[in-house]
Amino acid sequence: MTTTEINPPAGAKPAKSRAVGLKLEVVVIPVSDVDRAKAFYANLGWRLDADFASGDGWRVIQFTPPGSACSVIFGKNVTPAAPGSAQGLYLIVSDLEAARQDLLARGVRISEPFHGGGDVHAGVDEPYLFGSVRLNGADPKRGSYSSFASFRDPDGNGWLFQEITTRLPGRIEANDTTFTSSSELARALRRAAAAHGEHEKRTGVHDENWQDWYADYIVREQAGQPLPT
Repeated sequence: MTTTEINPPAGAKPAKSRAVGLKLEVVVIPVSDVDRAKAFYANLGWRLDADFASGDGWRVIQFTPPGSACSVIFGKNVTPAAPGSAQGLYLIVSDLEAARQDLLARGVRISEPFHGGGDVHAGVDEPYLFGSVRLNGADPKRGSYSSFASFRDPDGNGWLFQEITTRLPGRIEANDTTFTSSSELARALRRAAAAHGEHEKRTGVHDENWQDWYADYIVREQAGQPLPT
């Protein structure tokens, strides 16, 4: 086999790279019983976007989790992967316990909260993003990115909730601050209120512009920027 090298003209400057928008919008998961999977994901409260079929045994179903820009697809003849082989599918939540209680109310089995680290295994668990050591309970410091819970669909495809309240720097631009529900915004307001209370204790005066302080706190928290004090 021969290869061809393409060299730029002498003295030519390399072209500046331009950011091309690449939006991850679909993840395919393998299932064995399409109707059973459809009932499961509908019961989660996810939005049913499509259920298409053709006479040659092909069928595709698409669901979107609330507030997500990415959807999941499953069906017949849409993937050669073994049913249940999709693992480490992360759903980001701002309140882990609220997300757990929602699934429990829907009759879905979900693990107790756990966090990583330490030298003791809390039972025999499958690996996840931070390894395979799972310690019982949410992260004691309630650090962003550090608390999890896991559940499975009927085929064994593995999902995890990950609690994120403050993004790492650069993950979200400050002018892109968004909330997927009124409850998520309410929780951000409560965190801002608690932090603002500490702010007023330190200053010893009532802050008449508390609305501006709240807004600054919420935007900075989501963008992973230093928080106001």
